[in-house]
Amino acid sequence: MSSTRLYRDDYGIPHVRAGSMLDLASGQGRITAHDRTWQLEWQRRRATGTTAELVGESGLGWDRLARRTLLVDTARRAHAALSADSQAFVAAYVEGVNAGLRDDAHELVALDAAPQAWEEWTPLAVFHGQHLLFAGLGGELWRRRLEAALGERAHLISYEGIPANGSNAWAVGGGRTASGRPLIGGDPHRVIEQPGVYMQVRLACEDPADPCDVVGFAFPGVPGVQHFAHAGDVAWAITNAAADYQDVHAERSPPDDVVLERTETIVVREEVGHREELVEVVETERGVVFEPGHSLRDASTVLGDVGFEALLPLLRARTVDDVDAALEHWVEPVNNAVIADVHGTVRYRIAGRVPTRSADGTRWQGWLEAPRHDVGPDGQVVTANERRGPESEAVGRAFAPPHRARRITALLDARSELTTQDFVEILDDTFLGTVPALTALVPGAFDGFDGRMKADSQQAARFASWRSALVRRLVERPELAPLLRPPPEHEHDPVFGAFLDPTHRIALSLPTLAGAGSPFGIDLVALARDALEEVDTLAPATWGQTHVFVPAHAVPGVDGSDLPELAVSGDSDCVRCTSSYPAQTDVCSRGSVARYVWDLADRTAGGWVVPTGASGAPGDPHHHDQLEAWARGELVPIVTDWDALVEVTT
Repeated sequence: MSSTRLYRDDYGIPHVRAGSMLDLASGQGRITAHDRTWQLEWQRRRATGTTAELVGESGLGWDRLARRTLLVDTARRAHAALSADSQAFVAAYVEGVNAGLRDDAHELVALDAAPQAWEEWTPLAVFHGQHLLFAGLGGELWRRRLEAALGERAHLISYEGIPANGSNAWAVGGGRTASGRPLIGGDPHRVIEQPGVYMQVRLACEDPADPCDVVGFAFPGVPGVQHFAHAGDVAWAITNAAADYQDVHAERSPPDDVVLERTETIVVREEVGHREELVEVVETERGVVFEPGHSLRDASTVLGDVGFEALLPLLRARTVDDVDAALEHWVEPVNNAVIADVHGTVRYRIAGRVPTRSADGTRWQGWLEAPRHDVGPDGQVVTANERRGPESEAVGRAFAPPHRARRITALLDARSELTTQDFVEILDDTFLGTVPALTALVPGAFDGFDGRMKADSQQAARFASWRSALVRRLVERPELAPLLRPPPEHEHDPVFGAFLDPTHRIALSLPTLAGAGSPFGIDLVALARDALEEVDTLAPATWGQTHVFVPAHAVPGVDGSDLPELAVSGDSDCVRCTSSYPAQTDVCSRGSVARYVWDLADRTAGGWVVPTGASGAPGDPHHHDQLEAWARGELVPIVTDWDALVEVTT
């Protein structure tokens, strides 16, 4: 008989209490399915390449990619290789998911569909599919297009790192805090979806032989907590390490050295009925052919491992060394991990599998030993996807600009008696580090602007409007026409559109262009002056007038949400990341998908928040009851007193 009991706090955040790890996993699966049935069905379909059966032609590109990259094959292999303990844990979670799936999920009702049962390998496929485009694949396709179009001047259109994913995470030792114990703060940056990519959860196992009590953020569809958690005695957080663990190779057509070849059928929904489309699934000695002429070699597929062996050890962790040891099982995404415990240890390490390559780069010969180091009681560690020196050089080639990392470092330096509130204020910092380099193009025009992208700022609105006007002028320049009209061999499926949008890439590269004088022979100063003349008659009254929160939904038009379009502060390279797309839209649909502060002296002294809420069901009182706190830059409480929670059934 199950020992599981389920609770919620005032924000509907689930707390799962059980007498065994297996009952705990089952309870987590059950309450996740209750809160996120639509999201779980969508993630299952993405993992299996069956979204077009639900949404039609718009899902076809992703389904081809999922089939060709062997997401299900890799998940099956990885599941078969798990230890018996981990297999049982995942199986219990899947049992709970299947017990908790609802037949009244709004989106599924609108699409005349029903959720399907999960297999024991499904969570592994979901996790792998979630991160397939998280590393270098899209960036490599962009680099090849860029170099083909612009040759040796391609470096001028540069923005380090992948423009879709980032994070902030930092920690200070106990000698710098008011409590005398370490603090960790941070926020992951992704596309802001509704339902959200992370869900808050508490998992407590009361088996005396195998106890745990962990609060953290979980991926819906994946058991345990993965990236951000506080286990009472130890806490951890991550950022994307921007590591190079995906290789793209040119393939002949038909390809040589085929090791796997089969044909699969994708069912595509039409206005009336369905049609079938065949897709060739091919693997060569160089990797999986993800589109004609190109193959991909990635760590998870090579190893047949997606890192699930780390999940139970993370729940059981009590010290920094325990978390460090658990992360030895991690595969991808490759992360910068920040870990701290009640004993005062603060550690940075890189977690994940990064290949070592032959001199010509064609063969993988082994795996890099993870760089790591400890920080003293009076020290700090900051990571924001930036180039960190030797430890970064060992794992990758392209990293995020240093603006966020430098700003967090400056806000921490020489400070002591730090508290959760101090960390919240850092998370809410809106200074945009690119402002000085860009406004230097028009001396004196922005002298009254302090560089802070506050929602109520007229100067921020004027700056953003001018920046967009400048990008529009650059995009129209004939010198950049080859980039906007690539040859057929550099055309790719729209599934890679976020990486291959030249307007967005030009906008991201503005600081590099500004520092180049007259890039491509373009008189950038003249363009900047022309843009300023246009903007002074058209700029919105405040930044928040156009910089509003609009999360993405997998199937626009059927979400049933009634989210308000709240004005938000911040921008792409601010610590308070709420991205915009200059020359395209000021709307924020990417940025902080969670924020947190972990206090090692007292979990309840910290806080956490997500952009919307704990529930994925429109109309539920907890569908978006955290939105206003998130928009104001605040956190909601972490509650651990069972008597302060409400016990529920699903």
